[in-house]
Amino acid sequence: MLEKLPDAVGHALRGQRSGLDHTLFQRVDLRQGMGALQVRSLAFEDHTPLPMNCTADGPGISPPLQWIGVPARADSVIVVVEDADSPTPHPLVHAILAGLPGEDGSLPEGAMNKAEADPDAQLGRNSFLGVGWLPPDPPPGHGVHRYVFQVFALAPGSALPATPGRDAVLQALEQYAIASGCLIGTYERPDGSVREPAAGTGLAGGVLPS
Repeated sequence: MLEKLPDAVGHALRGQRSGLDHTLFQRVDLRQGMGALQVRSLAFEDHTPLPMNCTADGPGISPPLQWIGVPARADSVIVVVEDADSPTPHPLVHAILAGLPGEDGSLPEGAMNKAEADPDAQLGRNSFLGVGWLPPDPPPGHGVHRYVFQVFALAPGSALPATPGRDAVLQALEQYAIASGCLIGTYERPDGSVREPAAGTGLAGGVLPS
């Protein structure tokens, strides 16, 4: 949708960005002694481009994800994906997936897309009020956007609505989060109507540690 914006709009908004400090990962101040999760993906390395097939310039399939280091006392895991560089007051939410088992785990490719979601998990609302994965769609000429894949482990007692939004997730995290981690993937639309394939258009090989 945003690929149709004039390049001039992207340039005009280039200095307007929500910022990493407004992501949930930075907003939730975990108490001393709380754990750190390792978050990885077979599709991209930290701070490298997302494959085009995960974006609005491709089929828009959510990338695979893995997290390790979940504390034994965790009851559930929440995954939240936000655009830290959206030209909005708060980061744009691209996916929320709550109610995952409170243990080390993973999501296969497409797991955050509505049709492929785990029936036992809770798909939340993205910033466009849809349910499931909102493919990255930065304005042309706005520069590199950082998409923050955040994973939180929650202690027992948290409760979320059937289709949680960002505010409900933030409230739960502030009370029950006991460990967190994040992975950042990037994506940029260049100027002009002709789009060159972005770097990282396929899945990286290799096996993540169990």
